[in-house]
Amino acid sequence: MTDLQTNPAPSAFTLTSGRARGYHPAAVDAFLSAAKASFERDDDALSAEDVRVASFPMVRGGYAVAEVDAALGRIEDAFAARIRDRAVRAEGATAWVEQARGEAQVILDHLARPKMHKFARVGWLTYGYRAEEVDHVARRIVRYLRDGDELSVEQLRSAAFRMQRGGYREEQVDALLDATIEVMLAVR
Repeated sequence: MTDLQTNPAPSAFTLTSGRARGYHPAAVDAFLSAAKASFERDDDALSAEDVRVASFPMVRGGYAVAEVDAALGRIEDAFAARIRDRAVRAEGATAWVEQARGEAQVILDHLARPKMHKFARVGWLTYGYRAEEVDHVARRIVRYLRDGDELSVEQLRSAAFRMQRGGYREEQVDALLDATIEVMLAVR
């Protein structure tokens, strides 16, 4: 997809009811408006990464989180496709694939570390991502990159980990997931 026109208008999002919380409508609307304007101007005011890391306050009566997250995923895909198309036009498809292959190898090298030691740990009094759950996702990433097993961008975007004392550092895990998503979007 390379057109933001197919994304739902902000008013198309369901509002949560009762005590349920959702994304703050004005914050979501402002971000989506800025993303649409940037995409239509074909400038670099926003990137796929900016869309991926966007966050919004939670409020009662806000937009349904799953619906907004799905829309953000489509918008991120559109920005990534635009970058890919630009690079292929400028450098050629072979150079683009080689760059993606190199980035995939960096990820594979990182994930070759021993089980339960793939990322730095937080201190024992601090909570981090549950290591065995992260290692499970890491194995799926390796099988995708090395063997071509199925794994979708949406599965990585929605990956959630329980917390544990002495777990993996969230920032490192999130950075690797982001890098993997970028590789996946590069070769779509």
